[in-house]
Amino acid sequence: MKALIENRFGLLVLIMISLAALYGVAYVTQPAGAQPAPPPPAKVAVESVQTVCPDPAGNAVSVVVPQASERVGTATITPLKADSKPLVTLDKPGVLWQKTTAERSDPLVVKGVGAMAAGLETSQTVREAAGKTRGLVGVRCTEPTSEAWVIGPGPAAADITLHLANPESAPAAVEISVYAGEGPVLADHGLVVEPGEFTKIRLKDLAPSPLVMAVEVRTSSGRVAVAARAELGTGKGADWLPVSTAPAKHVVVPGLPGGGGHRELLVAAPGEMDAVVGVKVLTEDGFYALKNRETIDVPAGSVATLDLSTGVGGQPSAVVLTSEVPVVAGVTVTGTGAQSDVAFSAGAGPIDLGSVVADNRTGKKQSSRLVLSALGKPGKVRVQVLPRQGTPPKATEVAVPASRTEEVKLPSARGPYSVVITPLPGSGPVYGGRVLDDRTKGGLLVTLQPLAPGRTWALVPHLVDSAATVLP
Repeated sequence: MKALIENRFGLLVLIMISLAALYGVAYVTQPAGAQPAPPPPAKVAVESVQTVCPDPAGNAVSVVVPQASERVGTATITPLKADSKPLVTLDKPGVLWQKTTAERSDPLVVKGVGAMAAGLETSQTVREAAGKTRGLVGVRCTEPTSEAWVIGPGPAAADITLHLANPESAPAAVEISVYAGEGPVLADHGLVVEPGEFTKIRLKDLAPSPLVMAVEVRTSSGRVAVAARAELGTGKGADWLPVSTAPAKHVVVPGLPGGGGHRELLVAAPGEMDAVVGVKVLTEDGFYALKNRETIDVPAGSVATLDLSTGVGGQPSAVVLTSEVPVVAGVTVTGTGAQSDVAFSAGAGPIDLGSVVADNRTGKKQSSRLVLSALGKPGKVRVQVLPRQGTPPKATEVAVPASRTEEVKLPSARGPYSVVITPLPGSGPVYGGRVLDDRTKGGLLVTLQPLAPGRTWALVPHLVDSAATVLP
């Protein structure tokens, strides 16, 4: 030991060992510090959007990008078929573009990049005055996805056509499942949709028995744009089924109009457990549960219905569902008159990032209005109209009281217009829908569009360097 101490290098080693021991004790015994909260996701502008209008033949196709930007960009409208050239190129945000297409038209792909991507919204609408397809028929053009749900009448009650389109560069391997009142009636029906191709499937050919149904479309590779059209027959109306939110334990079906006519709730429990679903209606007067209809029992793998006509028919409203197992939900709405029309709403999320409805009309016989619901905190939104021609009017602010539904009549305008709904700072979650109707001698024509989160922003999570990313 003496020799070690006399050796200056040995003494240095002893000092280093002592310091390491002291550091180790201090490290082990130090109090645990508070972990810093992870930063919130960053909100970045969307740089590219692609949507598909599924069957635009004879329809008014509407395209709008709601806000101007210092960036440059274009939006193109192109037939789906591979190697097709754009029919139209747009470069002016803040102006609605609308045109009625030819009677024979394949699906249209609307693609925006740069400044013409953020907020891009598209839709197709047609008014049929008579015949089997009589009705006001409209749909929000959808993006390609790997999973989509629709819920509504089944092939035994309506002619249901499922539209699948692949605007991307890779084949899409698609599987279709159908749930009905009697349980699953079709499981994992497979097909491939090639790039630049589309297909129409009559669900009666796959599952003819359901009176009501929920349809799941998913892909194991690639993505497809999904839409479904329902024709109930002469004098009963026609419309598109909006794409619903994925199965969840809390579902809001917004944007139900007031007035007469039939209202029917449809709930599917696609999992392996039965669902007992709590049902509440949110109206202008607040929440209430329907007497003797506070819950609806849905057997596993099936669809159940509940008549809401006497509960919500007279008031604008939303239906709020809670369940211990994930469910999918929608509501069927019929108009009044000697010949009724039909419209559909479905589960939708809050419009925290704003929302845009591309096609609205207000005049002597037609009207457009918003039905907005605030489930918790009061909501406050700004509503901006963007006409096809002329100067946009001044935006208005709308307050939605807490736990209330508010109907907002949109102003009269010459010709069609778009509407932009933007939550204001401090607003609670707002859900909503756009109601478009047309008063005719034969009866009211109506179509609904649940408000979908706008494509203006994307939430990107904060990233950090971590070896855990590559560790098994």
